[in-house]
Amino acid sequence: MFVRTNTNSTPCPNSLDALGLTSGSNPVVSLNTFTYKKGSEIYGEKEPAEYVYQVKSGAVRSYKLLADGRRQIGAFHLAGDIFGLENGSQHRFTTEAIVTTTVRLIKRQSLEGVAESDTMVARNLLSMTTSNLQHAEDHMLLLGRKTSLERVAAFLLEMDKRLTAAGVMALPMSRRDIADYLGLTLETVSRALSRLHELGILGFQGNTQRQILLLDRQQLAGLDLQN
Repeated sequence: MFVRTNTNSTPCPNSLDALGLTSGSNPVVSLNTFTYKKGSEIYGEKEPAEYVYQVKSGAVRSYKLLADGRRQIGAFHLAGDIFGLENGSQHRFTTEAIVTTTVRLIKRQSLEGVAESDTMVARNLLSMTTSNLQHAEDHMLLLGRKTSLERVAAFLLEMDKRLTAAGVMALPMSRRDIADYLGLTLETVSRALSRLHELGILGFQGNTQRQILLLDRQQLAGLDLQN
């Protein structure tokens, strides 16, 4: 999981190029590119973790199916993000393309081989792992301690840092995805977004209402109470 929830003075690299890994610069590295249709599985939970992935375009969700059949989304991976880097031999989550998505793949064995001889790559991998852990901790706090309005506010602030272009936040994920990420019902997410609209904090564009204008970031940040 590589969702960035805050800024750091030494940001985590979010591309294979930033890791110093390109097929043209290192003969050990072999990069392949694949495109997945909307809803297609990229890899499944408990499958062998043989590759590390980077989103070139589109968006990916990682999730687990709970014992009662509910889906818990752990992270959204957007353009430039690296995912699938595990600390064990198997994937802990299932990943799917939210929209038509193109990803780059690198063999995990190749990546580990480069890290053994390249201190900078090893340091960057450690930084990415630390960022992954930080997101998991932040997500746990969000699910366990915040109200529904605070959760939606925190999600919008996170996406604002990662998606906003030309003043518009174009969400690739559906409200169902957002609900499964925040541990809420679809109806609760819709009510929270409507409430934020009534308060003049955000506006909607388009029929799907996935294009959001943040009109008052300061007020929205005030709803995202820090625990």
